[in-house]
Amino acid sequence: MDISRRRTLQAAMVAAVGGALGACGAQDGGRPAARGGSAVPAGAESGGGWRLPEEAHPHESTYMAWPTRRIWGPDLAGVREDIARIARTIAEFEPVALLANEQETQAARRACGSGVEVVPVPVDDLWMRDSGPVFVLGPDGVAGVDLNFNGWGNKQEHGRDARVARTVLDDERLTRIKAPITAEGGAVEGDGRGTLLVAESSLVNDNRNPGASRKDIERALEDLFGATTVIWVKGVKGKDITDYHIDALARFSEPGVVVLSTPAEHARPNAFTPAYEQARTVLERAVDARGKRLDVVELPEPADIGRRGKGFLACYVNYYVVNGGVIMPRFGDRKADDRAAAVLRELYPGRKVVPVPVDHLGEGGGGIHCSTQQLPKAG
Repeated sequence: MDISRRRTLQAAMVAAVGGALGACGAQDGGRPAARGGSAVPAGAESGGGWRLPEEAHPHESTYMAWPTRRIWGPDLAGVREDIARIARTIAEFEPVALLANEQETQAARRACGSGVEVVPVPVDDLWMRDSGPVFVLGPDGVAGVDLNFNGWGNKQEHGRDARVARTVLDDERLTRIKAPITAEGGAVEGDGRGTLLVAESSLVNDNRNPGASRKDIERALEDLFGATTVIWVKGVKGKDITDYHIDALARFSEPGVVVLSTPAEHARPNAFTPAYEQARTVLERAVDARGKRLDVVELPEPADIGRRGKGFLACYVNYYVVNGGVIMPRFGDRKADDRAAAVLRELYPGRKVVPVPVDHLGEGGGGIHCSTQQLPKAG
């Protein structure tokens, strides 16, 4: 099995922490609560009018996190360069709050500059999309869904990251909605109008939700994110640490329009090729919450990524939408990079598309979207 993200991941570490940490659930450390269990704290009812906004909804700020040597080892310097570069780029459009272990805050401030706020918060890793809260909107403003991060099915140490969502919500003084399932933010894509797009491989998986059916998980997602329609693609289990998050495959650019990552022309088939093909078939037949068929826009991956590792994430759909802009990865295949930028400019008219090199992040199996989490403005 090719577990690509964080090559320092050790089976011994997983064995040591897996039993103690388990799958986080309704009672902090137990199994995920059954449907109808006490999964939401007092004052935050599941299905109580909260909805997941589209990423293009105006942001209050962006959250990120500072990578640690314990996880990244000899790759630390390079991946920190990537994270600092992404943070500085986003800060040109909106405020950025970067979480860092207290002893590493000075290094983070030096790397990111004065435009990025560095906040001392214990973290294990940089993947804020997954460890952070997923923010939702409602009549009372903004709340955050805590998806009980468990290290992608106990594949990585996550004692600190398991508490990041709660810490952020406490700091922001926002309502915390504790999910009755275990998942990650990168596993859920929404159009802001009641439609969710998810991959079965990462959600209907005993390493996160033992014994839960697809229907159980779908009902939980609908309650948590104010959705009426959930579109499922199959995905791929066990070939990357996330079990194939949807944000590396397909994204909504607006209601009714899905951007689908596709293999480069003449690319050799691999374990993910069937997932592209199956997703395309599903999306071409699907209807959204408004009862409308989807427009599928293909975004081909680069053909020439040089000497990259086997698990390198060469995926343009892992871009991130900010206030007035779109931050996209640049892989060095000039033709493919330019084509991807042109597609995104057409999909996001009026926004500045900014390509950013993220080679070290890609070697860890992640990208720009994986490392960010937006705090939307209320209203």
